[in-house]
Amino acid sequence: MLYYQLENFFSNFSFFILLISMLYYWINLSFHLKNNNFGTFGMIGANISIFILLVLRWKESGHFPLSNLYESFLFLSWNLTLIHFVLEKIDPFSENFAKFLGAITSPIALFTNAFATFSLPEDMKSPSPLVPALQSNWLMMHVTVMILSYSALICGSLLSIAYLILTYSNNSLNKTKTFSQVMFLEKNDTLNNVGSSPILNSTNINTDTLTLSNDLYEKNLKNINVGFTKKIKLADILDNLSYRILGVGFPLLTIGILSGAVWANEAWGSYWSWDPKETWALLTWLVFAIYLHTRITKGWQGKKPAMIASLGFFIVWICFLGVNLLGEGLHSYGFIKLNG
Repeated sequence: MLYYQLENFFSNFSFFILLISMLYYWINLSFHLKNNNFGTFGMIGANISIFILLVLRWKESGHFPLSNLYESFLFLSWNLTLIHFVLEKIDPFSENFAKFLGAITSPIALFTNAFATFSLPEDMKSPSPLVPALQSNWLMMHVTVMILSYSALICGSLLSIAYLILTYSNNSLNKTKTFSQVMFLEKNDTLNNVGSSPILNSTNINTDTLTLSNDLYEKNLKNINVGFTKKIKLADILDNLSYRILGVGFPLLTIGILSGAVWANEAWGSYWSWDPKETWALLTWLVFAIYLHTRITKGWQGKKPAMIASLGFFIVWICFLGVNLLGEGLHSYGFIKLNG
């Protein structure tokens, strides 16, 4: 009885703190509030809460807690909060970027946690003995590495999507900047003409007013330039960081697929059977292999590889969630079967 009370507490607490953290990051980013690290503490609290929950399930069930979709989603949510914390600490990014990062990572961590907590049936949440095919040391190796790769690929792809959104808004900002520059030049031409016109010079012109107007144009142009530069810098950080995270997620995915093939040979007598899960895992691998190929070999940067990574975001979710929801194939242990 105590176990279920503790599990319910840590499950609800992790959801609640992720929700508060997400709202804080969004409000902080929207209204430029002073950052007091509340969001970071919230993500750390959620990470610790989910970790304790997984340990409790491990102790109660007697096996590594990655045997069904509920535990997999909890582990994925834990990984996403961990990646957020690591990215905040290992890189000397600005405070504004930390808020921007939290506004991206907290919603996906919340979604995975909420899906596991509120959308899955109760019988799946209860710890159960492993089926014979899962009673192997490969369970910890294969599934852990695969979900680690999914979390890295999801996070990296999200940063690529954010890059595309930010650069799209930069196009509008660039047009605004160009328009302001043109207006500024026209204003300067007008002021110069005023100073050189003998007719206008003969009238009583308030030069202080003209100077003030000129200063306002310069200040406006300077503010636009500063905002434009900050957005370009943030976009470059997103592009670079996305590349680095996906560069970690791809080898993890490769190791996970290879270890799964070895385990499949031990359990089913075949390294590869074109199971739906295997097929989509291979497709995921190909998408991100293309991404890394364009970055490393072709030297692509910016929007083109970001579009490939954005496609990979949806492919990862189909591989991780969509195939499992169907409950078809050899990888359907502990997952939902829609056909009853």
